[in-house]
Amino acid sequence: MKPINEYSRRKFIGALAATAGIAGLTSPLSANSFSSNEIHALNINESEAWLEKIKGSHRIVYDAPEPHDGFPIIWTWAFHLTNNMTGTPDEDMTAMVVIRHNAIPFAMKDAVWNKYNLGEAFHITDNTTGKPAVRNPFYIPKEGDFPIPEIEGIKRLQERGALFCVCELAINVMSGFVSKTMNLNHEEVKKDWLNNILQDIQLVPSGVWALGRAQEKNCGYIYAGG
Repeated sequence: MKPINEYSRRKFIGALAATAGIAGLTSPLSANSFSSNEIHALNINESEAWLEKIKGSHRIVYDAPEPHDGFPIIWTWAFHLTNNMTGTPDEDMTAMVVIRHNAIPFAMKDAVWNKYNLGEAFHITDNTTGKPAVRNPFYIPKEGDFPIPEIEGIKRLQERGALFCVCELAINVMSGFVSKTMNLNHEEVKKDWLNNILQDIQLVPSGVWALGRAQEKNCGYIYAGG
């Protein structure tokens, strides 16, 4: 499979206008990929309500457009660790991670990683094998997934109050790239990805939408894309 990172940003932007030449679709993106108004209407309402979970004296939002060897997750753990060390309990802070662009596999279940070769497509290596990942090593990490064993994965950080969301716009576009490479139906691939988002990771209209909303709620911004 040709890695998605090899597509230029120009092609990504072009896909927003029309996926016919990139994702093998027969109609423009606006008329095809975004035809499910039910999903979008529900998502917007849920997303706005989900943002109300942002709490505490110390608030940060990590912008994660690239996998960056798992550092968006590592820095979220570090935020909790060092705030605890300096006297702030988990209940008085929020770390929010906006998963978008090439980092969207972070938000998906193992079955999708294996089925669509997401490690190869998105240049994500399994540190325990040295090969493209066929599972999500960031949700419940096992020994060797992170540089030190103390680092917590997405599930544990969620239990501590960290918030994770994923960009629906990127799922629409990137599923088009993968479906074309694998000669699959784009709508079916996209639906499969949406149905396999990990528990408690919020689907948002776009990553940049979520980043803007988080900063409106007094979250400091940190770029975590490498």
